[in-house]
Amino acid sequence: MPTISQHEPNPLQSFYIPVLALALGSFAIGIGEFVIMGLLPEVSTDLGISIPEAGYAISAYAFGVVVGAPLLALAATRRARPTMLIFLMGLYALGHFASALAPNYFSLLLLRFVSGLPHGTYFGIASLVAASLAPAGMRTRAVAYVMLGLSVATLLGVPLASALGQWLGWRVSFVLVGLLALTTCLSVAFYVPKEAPQAGASIANELTVFRNKQVWLALSVGAIGFGGLFAIFSYVKPTLMELAGLTEAGVPFILGLLGAGMITGNLVGAKMADKDLLGTIKKCLVWSFLVCVAYLYTSSHLLLASLTIFCVGTVVAIGPAIQVRLMEVAGLAQTMAAALNHSAFNFANASGAFLGGLAIHWGFGFASTGAVGALLSLGGLALFYWMVADAKKQWSA
Repeated sequence: MPTISQHEPNPLQSFYIPVLALALGSFAIGIGEFVIMGLLPEVSTDLGISIPEAGYAISAYAFGVVVGAPLLALAATRRARPTMLIFLMGLYALGHFASALAPNYFSLLLLRFVSGLPHGTYFGIASLVAASLAPAGMRTRAVAYVMLGLSVATLLGVPLASALGQWLGWRVSFVLVGLLALTTCLSVAFYVPKEAPQAGASIANELTVFRNKQVWLALSVGAIGFGGLFAIFSYVKPTLMELAGLTEAGVPFILGLLGAGMITGNLVGAKMADKDLLGTIKKCLVWSFLVCVAYLYTSSHLLLASLTIFCVGTVVAIGPAIQVRLMEVAGLAQTMAAALNHSAFNFANASGAFLGGLAIHWGFGFASTGAVGALLSLGGLALFYWMVADAKKQWSA
């Protein structure tokens, strides 16, 4: 039986352990982004504001993601990727420790904005590092393993952090996120291989992304097509409580099903994408359309709705696939394109939630979020076909 010598690195360790260190960062980010959604009453009471005002802290974080992704991607130019990852998670830790000490509402908004700044760039650089470490034929799975931390956070981390925040105060949850971010800094320093700055990297090269039509089309597919998941997810609790008789005690179970679906989608979708990248993106959008339509008819039946929610979670499979598509078409602007992908997904989050809320406000009912999701999925599919047609046109030119 062949053995690995002491001087020869174990290929499993050289891939899975660094990727696990990177996934720890996405786990911290997943909790940091979503935990406040379950603690709005506590934040409201502590700071003497209304719950809707407390909800603006969610928007402040998302705005930080959108602004921070391109700016910090430029700052990463000519810097070693592992070094930049440590800096980004250090900034994430600092933002959350400071948020835990926020003395008033306006300082909390500002600090949530600061906390969101590293989000997109961390995911973008971590995805590039994971893909560079991946064995042949496993690039999409490598990216999915990094993003898996986000799914595990949805399934386990956010409920536990929310419970901790309700027990000891919302500020403790932010301290927990800060500690996880610091642990990620140490893990990256110890386990992610050192590397030199990217040869030929420059701000001018990164800015070429803004003239790259294929990059913009790929980003648009995610920004629109991924919105269906968020149109449903944002209102799943009131929808099922109103239409299907879900009790407050059953909400964690439903959220757990969504998280389990996300984990399944990440793993299965990434394996599919490593074999057929464009085909997987198309299938994910068609699948998103089908499950959103199904939600229209199952949201009033708790058992069927629960199964549908699991399926809605699997739509997250499109994320790693689009990330790798961007790596293929971004040329010299790898870091910028990878970071902008997460700005696009935050746009999907915001637009899906906004349009779903608009449909409910206009009197179409809670189940109408499924129709909104289906329309967004079709929009993403139309953009996908435009992207493919444009790529063929460029290739034949």
